[in-house]
Amino acid sequence: LGRAPAAALALAATAPPAPLWVPAGCRGAQGRFAYKLLHDLFANYSSALRPVEDTDRALNVTLQVTLSQIIDMDERNQVLTSYLWVRQAWLDAHLTWDKDAYDGIDSIRIPSSYVWRPDIILYNNADDHFGGSMETNVVLRSDGHIMWDSPAITKSSCKVDVSYFPFDGQRCRLTFGSWTYNGNQIDLRNRLDTGDLTDFVENVEWEVLGMPATRNVITYGCCSEPYPDVTYTLLLRRRASFYIFNLLLPCIMVSFLAPLGFYLPADSGEKVSLGVTVLLALTVFQLLVAESMPPSESVPLIGKYYIATMTMITASTALTIFIMNIHHCGPGARPVPPWARRFILHHMARLCCVYEVGESC
Repeated sequence: LGRAPAAALALAATAPPAPLWVPAGCRGAQGRFAYKLLHDLFANYSSALRPVEDTDRALNVTLQVTLSQIIDMDERNQVLTSYLWVRQAWLDAHLTWDKDAYDGIDSIRIPSSYVWRPDIILYNNADDHFGGSMETNVVLRSDGHIMWDSPAITKSSCKVDVSYFPFDGQRCRLTFGSWTYNGNQIDLRNRLDTGDLTDFVENVEWEVLGMPATRNVITYGCCSEPYPDVTYTLLLRRRASFYIFNLLLPCIMVSFLAPLGFYLPADSGEKVSLGVTVLLALTVFQLLVAESMPPSESVPLIGKYYIATMTMITASTALTIFIMNIHHCGPGARPVPPWARRFILHHMARLCCVYEVGESC
């Protein structure tokens, strides 16, 4: 009897532990089953081959792009820098398992380098570093479906039209496609008709109006096979408040100073100086606009306004010089011809709403 408690303790120590009960919705899989699953899946797997049972059939790949932030819009170099979340999904026929045989494991997260990945790149990339995406994990499900979410900072070329600057809008395209697989090997499709803008961080200069997505099938001159791509068109509209208060309104106020030169007395030495000063101020504003705009055939709307205003101020300054020359001729000057007197005192006076000319004017 004395040995019975000791024997019971020894038996309890050698017996396997009783499993803890966890609710089915919260129970995690045993670690050894996860290791066994990983070993069984990749024992004879190669990430270099396209994962299809029939090599004559195309592999469906869906693409979804989420715009998170517009980092920079370089109008002069025509480069758009943006922060994207790129989601790719496809079916790997070689990576399926019976989840009941592995303690109910339905999905695992593994490094993306373990599996085959489509070589989807940004066609209109404007950076020498094409691998802008981050090496993140993929979600592998028991039915073979793989989902790969990867953030990326991209630099894409964007044709900038500044004809209506600063009230302009831009259309920047982001074209994604496979670099080596044609349409008979990878069937690339967009998951949604538009890019996802739910997590977009508002930009201080640009307002995003939309991001529609279209699928294109193009046959290039080098190859006879079709190459599908997905193009996201980013519709942007410039927020013009900054340019209105810093470039447009100062120009308008400065240009109103030029006609005031005609109201200065002829004996004043500031008539010509006022016109020249206004002309120099407008030249500085015009240079500020020219530095930020790309060199192109189209002249911005604000640039046309500057040129027109500078032309009028130049003519105003030239007329001021002509008036001062007549004023300082003195009594030795030739009399005004009758036709000029009639044209100025009758026709021009009526046009300018001046009906009487005083002796002192």
